[in-house]
Amino acid sequence: MMIELLRQRFESNMQRHAGLEWSAVQARLEAGGGKLAVLAEMERTGGEPDVVGVDNTSGEIVFCDCAPESPAGRRSLCYDQDALAARKENKPAGSALQLAAAIGVELLNEEQYRYLQTLGEFDRKTSSWIETPASIRRQGGALFCDRRYGQVFVYHNGAESYYAARGFRGLVRI
Repeated sequence: MMIELLRQRFESNMQRHAGLEWSAVQARLEAGGGKLAVLAEMERTGGEPDVVGVDNTSGEIVFCDCAPESPAGRRSLCYDQDALAARKENKPAGSALQLAAAIGVELLNEEQYRYLQTLGEFDRKTSSWIETPASIRRQGGALFCDRRYGQVFVYHNGAESYYAARGFRGLVRI
């Protein structure tokens, strides 16, 4: 059932993966060593995963959350476990990095997020945490992105902050 859903999404959004054939994707999924379960969890949490390319180095097929807004099942999270532990009151349910690890995905970095935005318009009402450089994180900050006014913006916030409209997008290679 999950493979059929992914096939339908793949065929409905060919602009995201021009030149790639579904048969190649399906072969990778069938030999993916549990990655189908990762994609199912991405789907369950509202990510609407789809193929966004092929890693030129490894040949792996890259899936990313392509839901129009940051996945609804992954919002209201601070950035990481250190930020969660630092909150004394009104703690969120968890952290983006912790949930990403539990699902089996990577947070997008700024380059990956900007690339995703070339494939469509995402996060026009929400925002998504992105991988934050250690130098920023050591100072208590974390990065997030969104699209407003036809532009992609990268912002900073305290890593312990969380908002109902901020989640994270994941990426998995198969």
